[in-house]
This record gives sequence, C-alpha cells and structure tokens, in this order.
Amino acid sequence: MASASSTSWQLFAAAAAVFLVAYVLKRRSNPLYSLPTIGPSAPLLSYLGAFRYVVDTEGMLREGYKKFYGTLFKMSMLDGWLVVFTGPKLIDELRRSSDDELSAVEGTTQVLQLRHTLGPGIDDQFHVAVVRDKLTRNLTAVYPDVLDEVCAAFREYIPAPAQEDEWVPVTVWPVVQKIIARASNRVIVGLPRCRDQKYLDVAINFTNDVFVSSFIINLFPDFLKPLIAKAIPMVAKNKKVLMPMVVPMLRERQRMLDAHGSDWEEKPRDLLQWLLEEAQAKGTPFDNVVEKVLLVNFGAIHTSSGAFTHALYNLAAYTQYIAPLREEVESVVAKEGWSKASIGKMRKLDSFFKESMRLADGNLLNLFRKAVKDVTLSDGTRIPKGTLVAAAAITAHSDDTRYAEPGVFDPFRFARLREGGSAEATKHQLVNTSVDFITFGHGRHACPGRFFAANELKTMMAHLVLNYDVKFAEEGKRPANVRFGPADLPSHTAQVLFRKRRCGAPS
Repeated sequence: MASASSTSWQLFAAAAAVFLVAYVLKRRSNPLYSLPTIGPSAPLLSYLGAFRYVVDTEGMLREGYKKFYGTLFKMSMLDGWLVVFTGPKLIDELRRSSDDELSAVEGTTQVLQLRHTLGPGIDDQFHVAVVRDKLTRNLTAVYPDVLDEVCAAFREYIPAPAQEDEWVPVTVWPVVQKIIARASNRVIVGLPRCRDQKYLDVAINFTNDVFVSSFIINLFPDFLKPLIAKAIPMVAKNKKVLMPMVVPMLRERQRMLDAHGSDWEEKPRDLLQWLLEEAQAKGTPFDNVVEKVLLVNFGAIHTSSGAFTHALYNLAAYTQYIAPLREEVESVVAKEGWSKASIGKMRKLDSFFKESMRLADGNLLNLFRKAVKDVTLSDGTRIPKGTLVAAAAITAHSDDTRYAEPGVFDPFRFARLREGGSAEATKHQLVNTSVDFITFGHGRHACPGRFFAANELKTMMAHLVLNYDVKFAEEGKRPANVRFGPADLPSHTAQVLFRKRRCGAPS
C-alpha cells in the first residue's frame, strides 16, 4: 500500500512539474510577458492589480507614465490585460493603426460589451456615417431648433426664483442630463417626441444602464459573459420600451416616402429621417434603427453631460471668469445674433470647454482598440491577437512637455494660442483632435458627433452666462470627481447656486 501511495504521489508530482513547465514556457512565449507591468503580474496575484485598476486607475496610469513614458506598459483587468500607449509618438501610431490590425469598433464593443447588451445588430454601424455626413452637413440648418430647445429646457428645469436676489440650489447632474437629452433629441427625433418625458427617461436610463451593465459583465470571464448579460437585461429593457414609441414614427415616415418619394412638404430634417433613409437603402429592419437611436442618444447624452457638468463646476468655482465669457457672448450676439457661425466666433467660450475637458473629460483612457490579429509595432513590440489596448488620456492631457503648468486650470489657454490668426490657430479649437488632446478620440475614428456636441455645449453655456449667475455655497470649492475604473465623472450629487440675471438677458 505504501509503495502504491508513493508511486501515486510521484506521478502527481511529475504531472504537476510538467504542467508548471508548460505553463511557464507558454507564459514566456506570450509577447505580453515582456511588457512591464503596473501592479503584480504573477498568476492569481495579478487580480490584486485588477482590483487596483477598479479603484485607482489614475494612480496606475501616472505611475506608468513616470516609469515608462514613450513606451508601453500593461495593467491587469478582471477579464484580461490592458496595454497602455504613452507619449505622442506611440499615441500617433495607435491613431494611424489599421482596423484589420487594431480595431476601434472591436475595442469599443468589448469595453461596453455591446454585443451582450444590444445584440449582434451592433455590428452594423451605419449610424456613424449618418452622424458624420448628414448631421454635420446640416448643423447650420438645425441650429435654430437646438437653440430653441436649450432655451425652453433651461426655463423649465432652472426657473426664475421668486425674488430678484434669491439664490436657488440646483443638483446639477440630473438637470444637465435632461437639458442635453432634450436639445439632442430635438435633432434626433424632433418635436413633440423630444419633450415626451417617457421617451427622455428611456434615453437617459439607457445611457446609465450601458455603463452599469458593461461594468458587471466585465467582471466575469468570456465564457460566462452571455449568461451574465441575460441575468441583467437593463439595456434590452430600454429597447423594449422605446420600440412602441419609435416604430410607429418610422412606419408613418416610411409611408410618406413610399407615397411621395424622397421629398415631400414638411419632410422632417432630423436624424431619425436620415437613419430611416439609410436603413431603407440597406434593407435594415426597424428594430435595428431603434438600436441606432439608442446608440446615438448614448453618445450624445453621456459625453456631453459630463463635459458640461465639469465646465459648469469650473465656472461656479472660478466665478471671475463669468464676466469675460459674458462679455464675449454679448458682443458676438449683438453683432451677429444666434447661429452656428456666431457660436464659432466665441473663442474664449470654446477654450473654456477645451481646458475643462483637458483636465477631466470623462475618461482616463481613450482610443480603445482590440488586436484582431498579431500586431508588431514600429519599435518591435508585439501585441497578440485579442489584446485590448488604449492611450492614457489623463497623462497625455497633463504632459508637461506639451502644456505649460498642466495642473493649472487656465480657461483661456487655447484662446491665446489662437491669437494672431496663424495657420495653426485652428488646431486649438475644441473640435480638433491631436496626440495632446484625445477627448474625442483622434484620427479617422474620432467622435463623428463632436461638431454637433461642441455647438450644443457652447450654446448651453452661452445661454447660461447671459441669463444666470452661478456659484458654490462654499466659494471656490469644486466637488471631487467620481473615479471608478477608467471613468472620470463629475459629482452626481453636488449642488450649484443659481441666481437669475435681471438685465441684458435674451431668452
């Protein structure tokens, strides 16, 4: 018996040794093994790094920036490794990478788990071209509608106080989401649906549910993700609610198209119409169009709500900048009125937003890509198929070789850089991307809706500074950002004091 037991243990030990050697050899043959790691990289211990990624992504990125600037490093996530590109040269290489090597669509789809939340229809990205082409070309034409909805929404959600000098506390985040949802949907689905509270609730809830769902799903290995997605059908629930609201609109518009062709009197000029016409040409079913309406709302509401709230918190913390912004807006509007062109001439306002986004743009990481095959970079670094990669936005935006005093909020930094009308002045506009400013991404996959978003955000702020005074109850005390994984969000509970401005305030 003792001999048999000894033999069994010897066989077990031999098998364990073979397994260990095979594991070590396989691990060493993985190109990721040679990349430096922030946090532990050993099996099981790497989960400590994954936990730190959830609670201290910024600390890990700044540590990686300090140690490995201009190169790559990796960080452990709960479901795999993330490779981070640092420095202008590598960020530019990431921007120029081809989709058949480092795919932007696959990167975003994995981060937000869109195939598990929305389903396979997400693979048809025809809404991106519609936003990039139709919406951008029609910004001037739709601008009056955006302005009208901004003014109406502000009147409803931030009403005038009963007394002239009364300061009214407003919990900013939910109010900003509602204003942006209305202004954006004035162009997405038009009146009266853009003011339908049930519709707006779905649009806003979908935006929030995507992040909650994707975070939960990303906690689990790939083989469990489909099961987890079915257990938390928050996104599917929103689509189900939206279908009976949007599909009848699509059917009626389809009927008009069939009866009158591509032109008829009072034909809607909104994104839903352009999506319908594109879907008709492709033979895409209505439920896929509804998915695109949800996705466009996601892009419009989430990013813009964060950007505007960050900027408003900065305005309320640094109230000395209200007067110069107000002066610029009044001067331009007095000469040219309200239009896309006049908003484009408000350089201080443009700079204020760009500086706010530079310091906090909603994400500590950007330019997510996924390797769809083995990739070799220009420096010889190999990225194996299936690897998720990204650029460190927080460090790119605070690189002291690119920005003077990068930690200082200097709201007119970019306006000064545009003085003199130099050939490079336009590159400092909010909508222009670069290796130093990747809030909207960079390159051919830069956010297609950024031109609409920039006009909407600046219109909202221009309206605000003409009609309100703002401040925090504790002067100059800006609320801390909410950090969770790579998210860098403004406080969802902070209040700003509003007082109605009584003079020189067009509505």
